[in-house]
Amino acid sequence: MARSNKIVIPEARASLNQMKYEIAQEFGLMPAEAAPGSADTEFAGELGAISGAPKVPQWSSMTTRQTGSIGGEMTRRLVQQAEQLGFRL
Repeated sequence: MARSNKIVIPEARASLNQMKYEIAQEFGLMPAEAAPGSADTEFAGELGAISGAPKVPQWSSMTTRQTGSIGGEMTRRLVQQAEQLGFRL
């Protein structure tokens, strides 16, 4: 079966990005004062600097282990939340 990164619920994008940044902050991969507001700076390196945006470490400068730990923690928390709501996974 082919893997897909297609977002099933587009409205969840902002919440997932917020979770991603919070976990990166908890793991010490992003300083607290650099937490982005509404701007998604994930592709800022490709698109150029966002004026007025805080300096955020680029995801491309992180190791695979670091970004994988963020994704793994996101998955763990999402599964835990689903189980608390009564879903059987």
